[in-house]
Amino acid sequence: MAAPHSVLIADDDRAIRTVLSQALGRAGYTVRATSSASTLWRWVEDGEGDLVITDVVMPDENGLDLLPRIKRIRPDLKVVVMSAQSTFTTAVKAAQRGAFEYLPKPFDLKVLLAVVERALAKSTVAEMPEDETPAEKLPLVGRSAAMQDIYRTVARLTTTDLTVMVTGESGTGKELVARALHDYGKRRAGPFVAINMAAIPRELIEGGLFGHERGAFTGALTRGVGRFEQAAGGTLFLDEIGDMPAEAQTRLLRVLQEGEFTTVGGRQPIKATARIVAATHRDLRASIRAGLFREDLFYRLNVVPLRLPPLRERTEDIGLLARHFLDRAKAAGLASKQLTPAAVDRLKRHPWPGNARELENLMRRLAALYPQETIDEDAVHAELAEAEASPDGAPRAQETLEQAVERHLKVLVAGHKDGIPVRDLHERVMAEVERPLLRLALSATRGNQIKAAAMLGLNRNTLRKKLRDLELPVVRGVS
Repeated sequence: MAAPHSVLIADDDRAIRTVLSQALGRAGYTVRATSSASTLWRWVEDGEGDLVITDVVMPDENGLDLLPRIKRIRPDLKVVVMSAQSTFTTAVKAAQRGAFEYLPKPFDLKVLLAVVERALAKSTVAEMPEDETPAEKLPLVGRSAAMQDIYRTVARLTTTDLTVMVTGESGTGKELVARALHDYGKRRAGPFVAINMAAIPRELIEGGLFGHERGAFTGALTRGVGRFEQAAGGTLFLDEIGDMPAEAQTRLLRVLQEGEFTTVGGRQPIKATARIVAATHRDLRASIRAGLFREDLFYRLNVVPLRLPPLRERTEDIGLLARHFLDRAKAAGLASKQLTPAAVDRLKRHPWPGNARELENLMRRLAALYPQETIDEDAVHAELAEAEASPDGAPRAQETLEQAVERHLKVLVAGHKDGIPVRDLHERVMAEVERPLLRLALSATRGNQIKAAAMLGLNRNTLRKKLRDLELPVVRGVS
């Protein structure tokens, strides 16, 4: 019969040592526990233990500083790091210095036992680079369970070049995640280049991504370098990928398949060496069903999906985020402010349709406009009241078009549930959205239907038919 596995525990909290020792003992492991890093190191040097579980903060040495030394003398010894300092950079440092797993305190004993079983069942563990991470910048903030999951996932991904798809509502911090993957990853010495598909005219996206040759189109007087070339050896962040037009989707798919691209008007292939991180607030699977996004491209981009939770799903982080944003406002030259507990509670009752971005804007506004150093509940309520004062009680501040449409649709759907018949809902909604859209496009182009059709991405005849079907006036003599 094989001897039981031995687990070494290091934590300066007697209660934690006792609880872990008892739980692991009942599970059939032999356990040695200590309150000091020096004792743990001596045991490791002597060849003891099949697994180490160590806290980060101990009286004589930081547990993270032990990790590279342990990996040098016993590379196959797994180390599980636990910490009450549950920040993103703690998770990253643990991963980059060779930890098998990182567990933020408090944690469920069942989770710990599962990690121990998994660690001891593996015969080898991949080596992690021991490079130091950049200075403590807190690129991501929060101690909620949802954010801890994000920290662990991002920490693991920093040691890879896998393509990542970040999804989440507007304002949840998708670009912050992309930057964290770059700044704390293997490619941090290279460039971080971002391109927003929703902010670039459709006809310019391919040139913006892949570059163009001189003379490739009217106005191309010199060679243009695209984002793929600019991001060589670094990270290319494709923001709002769901808004990429079909032609550019096809070219991007070929790049991901073949690892090379050509400029617009060029013939010589160029090797693509950038890591791809994509992001969207859209439901891409719904876009695929609607024929707006290529399914094969989706699977190329969605190698590692990473969903960022909206702020309303992690309200326990609001106080910490508010403090972080007030500190940033102070660093930018605004007055130092603090919030009362009642003010934080008021923040937690707001629905935050604009997520963390809306919260940051509010903190900057409070820091700039209010003379008192301590911001109370009344001040916070005064700032939030207007955003919450819509006739149906729904939030308006920082609202996206998708959220606004959904809010209006809820009234119709609720009426249907209450017995009020709703007919031709899809047709009605499409007409109500298209009428103002077409009116605004024609207004912006001063009635020029060719330019309006180009702006909308429609054929001119299609635009004319829509104007007739929607009984909108067709401007004559201007085309």
